[in-house]
Amino acid sequence: MNIQFEKVTENNIDEVLKLDVKEDQKTLIESVSECLREAAEKSCWRPVGIYNNGILIGFAMYCFWKEDSPNGRVWMDRFLIDASFQGKGYGSAAFPLLLERIKEEYQCSEIYLSVFKDNKLAISIYEKNGFRFNGEKDIKGEDIMVLRLCGDCMQ
Repeated sequence: MNIQFEKVTENNIDEVLKLDVKEDQKTLIESVSECLREAAEKSCWRPVGIYNNGILIGFAMYCFWKEDSPNGRVWMDRFLIDASFQGKGYGSAAFPLLLERIKEEYQCSEIYLSVFKDNKLAISIYEKNGFRFNGEKDIKGEDIMVLRLCGDCMQ
């Protein structure tokens, strides 16, 4: 696999908007159009297309969010692999690379995300990459997970 991330721009937005998850996953994550609307409202969001060998396979969005804690938090807010590419290992390959990108961009010591407890597949990927539940819930009632980073290592 040759995973790359590209900023969502006018050059790829039409293709990115066609990305979708499986029908039974639609209640577990916002649509790409909802994410891009949110990104247009708050400039902190970084929406990116996930590509494998130049083919769009997914979408992610992250940011440094200042509004939920005194020092702010880095959030890996959205991560999805298009339904037609699921089950082929792309999520497992792309997710750690996305974390590395976020870590490098923000030089952060923690990365947060939120997930519905019944999203077992996502939780499995998150836990394999070191995320742990911290007992908090976000404003939508999702459970918050955190990845604590140490220097050059992730733990």
